[in-house]
Amino acid sequence: MTTAFITGITGQDGAYLAQLLLSKGYEVIGMHPQRSTPNLWRLQELNILDQVKLVEGDVVDISSVIKLLEVYKPDEIYNLAAQSFVGASWNQPILTSQITGLGALNLLEAARLVRPDCRFYQASSSEMFGKIQHQQQTEGTPFYPRSPYGVAKLFSHWMTVNYRESHGLFACSGILFNHESPLRGIQFVTRKITDAVARISCGLMDQVQLGNLEAKRDWGFAGDFVEAMWLMLQQDQPDDYVIATGQTTSVQDFCKMAFDYVNLDWKQHVQVDPKLYRPAEVDILLGDASKAQQQLGWKARTRIEQLAGMMVESDLRRVKEELKLKKGCHDS
Repeated sequence: MTTAFITGITGQDGAYLAQLLLSKGYEVIGMHPQRSTPNLWRLQELNILDQVKLVEGDVVDISSVIKLLEVYKPDEIYNLAAQSFVGASWNQPILTSQITGLGALNLLEAARLVRPDCRFYQASSSEMFGKIQHQQQTEGTPFYPRSPYGVAKLFSHWMTVNYRESHGLFACSGILFNHESPLRGIQFVTRKITDAVARISCGLMDQVQLGNLEAKRDWGFAGDFVEAMWLMLQQDQPDDYVIATGQTTSVQDFCKMAFDYVNLDWKQHVQVDPKLYRPAEVDILLGDASKAQQQLGWKARTRIEQLAGMMVESDLRRVKEELKLKKGCHDS
């Protein structure tokens, strides 16, 4: 049985990747840092919590990583651990650099020392492109990160390339453009919008405050994107790949799609708050995943309209369950 070791397993991508690997007969070991309240809701929502083995460890502590790799001897390592909210990285630049940047280096070094024959996946990000140098971004587009998060991701990306070229590690980077889902954290703009749509539709709120409505992103479905991660580690040679849909959508257009799903006019419920603008904005991101399509046979399957509807539907269900629970508490 193939054993996979996933950092960040309790996040959106970690949960979907674990689900995919379990469906392929893998043993899945998920590392998560010790927390007073474990954040396991995504694994529970996918009904896979009892199928993965969760172990405590932290990418900022290389000794804990080395011990876990020695014990479980994984065939594949997927590094998805990160402080992944771009907006927070300006307020927490050092923490972001430690987890998102140095954490990846710790994992690479641990793999080199303990499991040099394993296959390693690093979650790189389109935020590395930042102030875009080409209209559509490929693996050859120069990087120009515009946030501490993007800078930290760029460090981990180049470290992955360096370990591949210097130490012969089978190490791949997936330069993933924005990917969303019903499992997205509430602080991310797409989920903030769909949660607000659900609450407004149910009469729990009337307005949602957003920042730059003109920002454009290449948004895909996380469930599609994790398949690309797995495919990278099944190739004969390691390489880096842009993973994207090839379609860009503004925050404003995503708002319209989400509100249209419940027959509401977004203009009546969205307020722009200048305080929510980023210190340095990335105006537009648009990926070219031609290489992934040609070499991996991968292509995004979920359209942005489907994604918005999927997320609104899920948040409607959650809000209705929340209301039902509150009603039950009041009745008792």
